[in-house]
Amino acid sequence: MTPPWKARLDALKLRDLGDLFGTKKPVLGMVHCWPLPGAPGYAGYGMEVLLENAIRDARALAEGGVDGIIVENMWDVPFRAGSHIAPESIAAHAVVARAVGQAVPLPLGINLVHNGGVALLGIAIAAGAKFVRVCMLAGAGVWEAGSWDEGCAAELLRRRKELGAEHIKLFADVDKKHSVRFPGIDLATHIEWTRFSGADALIVSGKMTGDAPDLAKVREAKALAGDSPVLIGSGATEENVTAFLGAADGVIVGSSIKENGRIEEPVDPERVRRFVRAARAAG
Repeated sequence: MTPPWKARLDALKLRDLGDLFGTKKPVLGMVHCWPLPGAPGYAGYGMEVLLENAIRDARALAEGGVDGIIVENMWDVPFRAGSHIAPESIAAHAVVARAVGQAVPLPLGINLVHNGGVALLGIAIAAGAKFVRVCMLAGAGVWEAGSWDEGCAAELLRRRKELGAEHIKLFADVDKKHSVRFPGIDLATHIEWTRFSGADALIVSGKMTGDAPDLAKVREAKALAGDSPVLIGSGATEENVTAFLGAADGVIVGSSIKENGRIEEPVDPERVRRFVRAARAAG
């Protein structure tokens, strides 16, 4: 007999991406915020410009047919990590994400780079998001700027419960881009730890933003994931999405659907439409 505490935890888990996104193999589009206050790229243009650009990209994604949207502080480079992420960035991120959620009626997700943990959860609550992308839920490693970091599951899941936010699902990266894991944490170990730590879905990415993972790695992750859905987290294009969705359960796309395929450009609705058509054909 399953004890009631275990039954409650099991009931929280997302087993099928269709329950959240209404389709078997969802396409999730990225809204890459312009540099937020405090970032080296921020030029004092104020919140209205940030909102204008984020909402424009979100509407272009919706027009192109995506099934969900993730709002990310992509241009806060070089990235801080974990508890070092500045409050002005967190606050601005929440304001932008809330506006995106109000402008576009699609399931909303948040990613706070790198590994925002409890701050990520705070943004999601303020914005009314349904899920978060957690960069390092379990394990440990080093980010590209040199910051040592560790899994945030213990604090994140406790705060999620305390704040009445257990409806917010946890999409967790394994072998995350922009990072190198601590020696000995191979893909199988990282997946096992991440699932054990409460992830609802797993994300597999390439080496850096815009880089595709090896298809063999995606297949390995899917074989190791048990009943956890697996999504592609970087490098998906109109040309490779068919192969990726033959192995995975969903895809997150950002770089390849921008104008001219350049990540710093606005989202191109026609590129989104072509990507979504290719993904639907694969599913």
